[in-house]
Amino acid sequence: MATPQPSRGLVLIAEDDAAIADLVSMYLRRDGFGVRVETDGVGALTAIRSVRPVAVALDIGLPGKDGIELCTELRAAGDWTPVLFMTARDDEVDRLLGLEIGADDYITKPFSPRELTARVRTVLRRASGGSAATEALTVGAVRLDPARRRVWAADAEVELTVTEFDLLASLMRNPGQVFAREQLLSAVWGYTASAGTRTVDVHIAQLRGKLGDHSPIRTVRGVGYAADAS
Repeated sequence: MATPQPSRGLVLIAEDDAAIADLVSMYLRRDGFGVRVETDGVGALTAIRSVRPVAVALDIGLPGKDGIELCTELRAAGDWTPVLFMTARDDEVDRLLGLEIGADDYITKPFSPRELTARVRTVLRRASGGSAATEALTVGAVRLDPARRRVWAADAEVELTVTEFDLLASLMRNPGQVFAREQLLSAVWGYTASAGTRTVDVHIAQLRGKLGDHSPIRTVRGVGYAADAS
């Protein structure tokens, strides 16, 4: 019987633990993805630039060039391929650092390969726009085009990760409405149990930094966030 061709695109796995890479590869292939495995950071960066995967599952502790360095170089070069970090480091500093340099999600070892596959599907669904409304949104000086997944602050276009875009869109679709962090975790990431609410705070900080003085995001102390025109 012929092997079915992958229908969901190629996922690059950057992982130097062969057992983990093999297990994750098996589950991704079962779910319809093509898979390429790289075992060091230098090889992974070269492969990402040459094969253009739809997503990257990236171990932070890679030899040669670690995952933080690799993701930083991708983002600095304007490559916004969705990145999901895999790591054995479970402390808050590593978690926040990973998100601040442009990761879209984060999963801590040991993890279920089914969960990782589900996370990859989720981030790709968000990257393609999913079933969200496509009407352009404007709050204050910020304009968001869901159909083309583009954002402008005043007249300047702003580059956002998949997760940053979806977080901003969730707030702008309901201007003035205050969202608890737990609500944003559920709406944007699709889960609540596997991530602390500090994850939301980090992405909000990143959005504010990119939007600058035009940011419409307001903090409601003790509750969460809202997007306001003024």
